[in-house]
Amino acid sequence: MSLDAVSLADRRRLKRRLFFWRAGAIAALALALLILLAEGGFVLPGAHIARVSIAGIIVDDRAQQDMLEKIAEDGNVKAVILSIDSPGGTTTGSEALFESVRKVSEKKPVVAVLGTLAASGGYIAAISSDHIVARGNTITGSIGVIFQWAQLEGLLDTIGIEMREVKSAALKAEPSPFHKASPEAIRVTQAMLDTSYEWFLRLVAERRNMDAAQARKLGDGRIYSGWQAVENGLVDELGGEEQAIAWLASEHGISETLPVRDWAPEYPDIGVAGFAGRALGEAAVTAIDGLTGKTQQAKRLTLDGLTSVWQPDR
Repeated sequence: MSLDAVSLADRRRLKRRLFFWRAGAIAALALALLILLAEGGFVLPGAHIARVSIAGIIVDDRAQQDMLEKIAEDGNVKAVILSIDSPGGTTTGSEALFESVRKVSEKKPVVAVLGTLAASGGYIAAISSDHIVARGNTITGSIGVIFQWAQLEGLLDTIGIEMREVKSAALKAEPSPFHKASPEAIRVTQAMLDTSYEWFLRLVAERRNMDAAQARKLGDGRIYSGWQAVENGLVDELGGEEQAIAWLASEHGISETLPVRDWAPEYPDIGVAGFAGRALGEAAVTAIDGLTGKTQQAKRLTLDGLTSVWQPDR
């Protein structure tokens, strides 16, 4: 090999070495810069804390569950704040929401901030989080399950209407609003409700680190203020979103400078006919409000099955 060829090969080897050294130095410098910026509170574009609102009546909401799945997989979401203002809803809907939030918590921290009301199913949503913050005057608790029906046979007698039925067995469609429930119908309904109540109590005991006896003592259906809930171990601390973010920073190293962004479920377009139906439904709810003096939500009119919901009697 000629001298020129040897020199050329040496130069090429030297250039390759210099390239790798320079690339390594640049990568090391970039990493060091990122570490310094992170320590100084700098956050990458797009990184944020997701705020998820749990408001009104809780039902089995597929769109909401899909949204929570997206949050769990989104690398830009560093933590989640559940902003809860709900009296509860269906027990099944509360169960589905609880499970969805727990899946999120496997990948990123979740903290609940309780507003005016977070009772019954709203409290189930709260204990799905890793930490609970409430205002002193928040209404919470109402740990329990209820199954209700209207008894109409007296009214039907008054207006001269008689309901008749043919059914496959005595307990089919029982209890019924059209006649008094038999002792057996009450017994089987109570047995079904008891299984849901025991599930609720187990959730409270497990998520709030208390024994079964204490959970049962607190879970007699009563409501608590935020102050009482903290005293009894149902809530971790008093405050609002500021305290929630401080907890994320102290316990999980989440930067307090991260923006908080609202996430909302994506519901299908209901169209003109659906909009008209919704408008009629809201008008009916408004009329009921005027007659009863209570605030009724449109979803409340469609609740079937067991409910974990709190609303005071007038």
